[in-house]
Amino acid sequence: MRVITGTAKGIRLKTLEGLDVRPTTERVKEGMFSSIQFDISGSTVLDLFAGSGQLGIEALSRGAKQAVFVDHSPQSIRIIKENLEKTGMQSRAQVYQKESEHFFALCPDAFFDFIFLDPPYRKDILQEILPGLVKKLKKNGKIICEHEKDLEMPEKISNLRLQKNYFYGKIVVSVYAFEEEESE
Repeated sequence: MRVITGTAKGIRLKTLEGLDVRPTTERVKEGMFSSIQFDISGSTVLDLFAGSGQLGIEALSRGAKQAVFVDHSPQSIRIIKENLEKTGMQSRAQVYQKESEHFFALCPDAFFDFIFLDPPYRKDILQEILPGLVKKLKKNGKIICEHEKDLEMPEKISNLRLQKNYFYGKIVVSVYAFEEEESE
């Protein structure tokens, strides 16, 4: 697993070992970032269920101003910090060892331009957490979710609408954005 492009291009990142770990593949990561490549510079991103931190680190490498990493696992937090140090991006990052719902109590409203979600599969976490994330997203922001192909994602969440699904074999990336306000 490596950083695909930007200031940290080519740097290999550490990941956790074990059967419970499922890092985002480079092909999927490239697809995620291709859809937002012109909007990432100067943005603030949240890498929730961060694991190794590779999505937030990729965003920082591509010019994001700040990234917040949240994971409940102490082993993941250690790996994220090592990867941030290896890429030299620790000054633009905040790392929290918290359950997602506990993190939101600390987080101001409408703070993030992009929220990356790659939770454990087969646990129905996305449907539970998405409604609460709407208040954490800036007006032109997007929520980008990686999930298993057979997970039914809602077309609409509050005033967010499913903008597009990208298919990568057994993996789908769903992108949510605020609905365009109709002008009269």
